[in-house]
Amino acid sequence: MDHLNSLREECPLTKTCDWKPLYHTTGTYSGLSIYECQTCKLQTLYPRPNQEELYTQDYYQGKAEYSYIDEREQKPFFRYVWKARIQNIKRYVKAGHFLDIGSSFGGFLEVAKEEGYTIQGVEISEYAANFANANKIPTFNGSLYEAQFPSEHFSVITLVEVIEHIENPNRFFLELTRILKPGGLLLLQTANFEGWQAKEEGSHYHYYMPGHVYYYSDTILKKILTGLGFGSFVSYFGVDFPLMAKLKKARGSFQNGKDYLHWFRISFYHFRSKWKRKGYPLTSSYVLYAFKK
Repeated sequence: MDHLNSLREECPLTKTCDWKPLYHTTGTYSGLSIYECQTCKLQTLYPRPNQEELYTQDYYQGKAEYSYIDEREQKPFFRYVWKARIQNIKRYVKAGHFLDIGSSFGGFLEVAKEEGYTIQGVEISEYAANFANANKIPTFNGSLYEAQFPSEHFSVITLVEVIEHIENPNRFFLELTRILKPGGLLLLQTANFEGWQAKEEGSHYHYYMPGHVYYYSDTILKKILTGLGFGSFVSYFGVDFPLMAKLKKARGSFQNGKDYLHWFRISFYHFRSKWKRKGYPLTSSYVLYAFKK
């Protein structure tokens, strides 16, 4: 296990990680090795694919085996969700510098700009960053560390399905804290591994993917951020916007009238995410709003 001891410095909690094999995945991406820390219950993927090789142009165009939905093809429909999320963020932080990490082609930031925020993106893909910049969405191409943003600069920082991709969360959370203003909002959307969906599906859970290297829970994220000076939290089990926005977004992929039946499945999952059993939500969809002191 010596090779796993090197991961201790990546731990954003105790740094006394005792990694034990949990299982090999059996889902869409089968055969991935998942380990769990016996100290803090954080999960990690190890060994990992070369992350730089995963995020090619094909990934962003939805053409790779491990891929991403190209938001540009359905942008008018994605905007329903982006708009609804920005409206919810404005309940807490009405204006200021807004940073989206993993900003892709910049559609979400475009809506934030329309709502009055001063926007900035960070995107590791040169292909996606070039597209965003060409469309006047300021986007730094590279890592968050390379961007070297000023301390206490941003009022809002969002990471939508991004934090699970980060290989050194200890260093990354420290950098997020440094650049966020006191009273600022950090939004994290990821899977909650305390949810029954993740626990019951186990090795078959769809969130185990080659590019997802750390797996969190509501409890773990709050412990991490409390230790870094965050003072209050709002947990959304499910998503942080209304069902109607989700239904409108789904229409972008419909091909015929029968596809509207998918609305029943989407609605059931949405409401099921609000229900709990033995204190834990039934699904693992999750968004955390964390506020720095």
